[in-house]
Amino acid sequence: MRFGARLALAVITLAVTATACGTPQDGGSRSHTPADCGRYAPYGKHPGTKVTVYAENRDREADLFEETWADFESCTGIDVQYEGDGEFEARIQLRVDGGSAPDVAFFPQPGLLERFARAGKLKPASAGVVALAKQGWSADWNGYATVNDTLYGTPLVANVKSFVWYSPKFFDDRGLGVPRTWSELMALTEKVAASGVKPWCAGLESAEATGWPVTDWIEDVLLRRQGTDVYDRWVAHEIPFNDPRVIEAMDTVGSVLKNDRYANGGFGPARSMASISFQEAGRPILSGDCAMHRQASFYADMWPKGTEIGPDKDVWVFLLPGAEPAGSPVLGGGVFAAAFADRPEVRAFQEYLATADFANARMRKGPFVSANRGVDPANAATPVDRLSIQLLQDPGTQFRFDGSDLMPASVGAGTFWKGAVDWIGGASTRQFADSVERSWPSR
Repeated sequence: MRFGARLALAVITLAVTATACGTPQDGGSRSHTPADCGRYAPYGKHPGTKVTVYAENRDREADLFEETWADFESCTGIDVQYEGDGEFEARIQLRVDGGSAPDVAFFPQPGLLERFARAGKLKPASAGVVALAKQGWSADWNGYATVNDTLYGTPLVANVKSFVWYSPKFFDDRGLGVPRTWSELMALTEKVAASGVKPWCAGLESAEATGWPVTDWIEDVLLRRQGTDVYDRWVAHEIPFNDPRVIEAMDTVGSVLKNDRYANGGFGPARSMASISFQEAGRPILSGDCAMHRQASFYADMWPKGTEIGPDKDVWVFLLPGAEPAGSPVLGGGVFAAAFADRPEVRAFQEYLATADFANARMRKGPFVSANRGVDPANAATPVDRLSIQLLQDPGTQFRFDGSDLMPASVGAGTFWKGAVDWIGGASTRQFADSVERSWPSR
């Protein structure tokens, strides 16, 4: 696993002159009328059509998506009907099997996307989408939505998962420095614990996806301790899930997350994290009951209203360190847009989502990260989003996608997540790793 023509699109765009935009067709989801429809001319006119979209994003995230493509709807005549579902991973299969597949789905896991592609349910990307994908993203990013050399989707959202959130004031008041190596991180952890504060806080609860914050920890530590080659081979199951090097990384994580001296700050004993929602898990940092919370860039939108983010603000981030001060790879994730239908209006919507124009417009409305090469970091809504984009655009960054999201869905979103919860609850590392290895589907 691992996005028409670029020149033709450029020529069309240059040839278009700005025109006044008409009102939406009957059935349009909004009465929004933009000032200029020229930029949407390449997508054509599709009056009276609709495109259904199914994803996990709800509430504010859903609203921001809908606000971003409102102009596209008004100018093309396409009614984009969005549905967000917190149990997307569990229900998308039921929807497809029941004959009610959406036109477009936003997949948070390439492994899940691959399953539908191999089953012949997804439609290959159009030539226009493929051209935009090659223009906008690296081969690695496009590869995550490619099955048997065919592109099925394009990256929509990106995130950096290797961040550790902390309070600069907490660190300054105690004379603590940002660690540059894993040994410095462990020395810092012990120093905070000795002061009477549990250094780490975490939460695993995430509805049907409960457990993923721990699997992120394991992946990140394995990546740092063993490097990209071992990580890639483990994700692809070219080495067993319970390889000794993986066991060692899991035990390293366990020495932090299963240690009552180190976790779970602000909540209780270490195993309390199994019942704490990941959205709430970092908040004890603000009260001084926890020093550090390893969580992705998207956590910027989960702090209480009024929390300021920055190097001298309420909270800030540093990259989880590796064995050496420099050269640590970056773990991340993303969401991919893929289609179950092949109609002109669906292709037009997919092409719009694959542009830097969409990503920049979405970023201006609120926290959002894209790995698109055409994204301007200056448009980022938060400092951590800006830092994330700079890391993703840096050619020197060794980026690796979340392993559980790349594994077969029955493993990555199944036995790996569930096993992580059991492990925090008391199961041994060997029990955990062996059970996931046994669950791996045969080829």
